[in-house]
Formats: sequence, C-alpha cells, structure tokens
Amino acid sequence: MRALNIVVATPDAERFRAALTLAAAQAALGGAACLFLQLDAVALLKMPVTAPRDSAHGDAGLPDLATLLGEAQALGVRLIACQSGMALHGMTADHLPSGTDIGGPVVFLQRMGHDARLLIA
Repeated sequence: MRALNIVVATPDAERFRAALTLAAAQAALGGAACLFLQLDAVALLKMPVTAPRDSAHGDAGLPDLATLLGEAQALGVRLIACQSGMALHGMTADHLPSGTDIGGPVVFLQRMGHDARLLIA
C-alpha cells in the first residue's frame, strides 16, 4: 500500500479532523500515514487539543478531536509540526502532543517516499 501524506494547510479543525480520519483509516489498513501541519495549522496541535464542534461530534457518538488524534497516533500516524508555524504562534515542543515531530516542508518531503500519495487539506 502506498504511503499517505497529508498537508494540513489551514487552522480549520474540521479539515484537520477529516485528515486525521483518513490517516487513521490508512494506518488501520496497514499503510503508513503522515500529517504535516503547516504554518497556522500547527496551532491545532496546541495542548489541550480541542475543536469548536467537539460537542456535536460527541452527541453523534463520534470521538472529540483529542481522542481522534490519540487514536490516530496509536495506529502509527506520524505528525510533523511546522517549525515556522510554531515560532509564529509562540509554541515550543512542550505545547505539542507527545510523539509529534518538528520540521519544515523539506523534512516532510524528505521523509516521503517516491511512490507516496500527497493530499492537501
């Protein structure tokens, strides 16, 4: 199975939720998955992770964003937080979920295989 790499380009929690869901599905099927949260999107990782529609998702029997993130990581989904975005938001590694890598677009692209799929969310 070809690896799945997703760039989360905006600080939209629902787009991030969709990207996490796809990445978790990929990992559950045995494939590699990586999310790169670029620039302002990195703020979505600031602990504690929450989203405006968490209650609505909970009411529908779905996990909140923090739970989904933890489940995705447990399945092996890799996260890369944009180094420039962290500086933009005054964030340090202590603000990120455990296991999150820090890097920029070059690191993200270097880790991506030649036959990997790339999506922008």
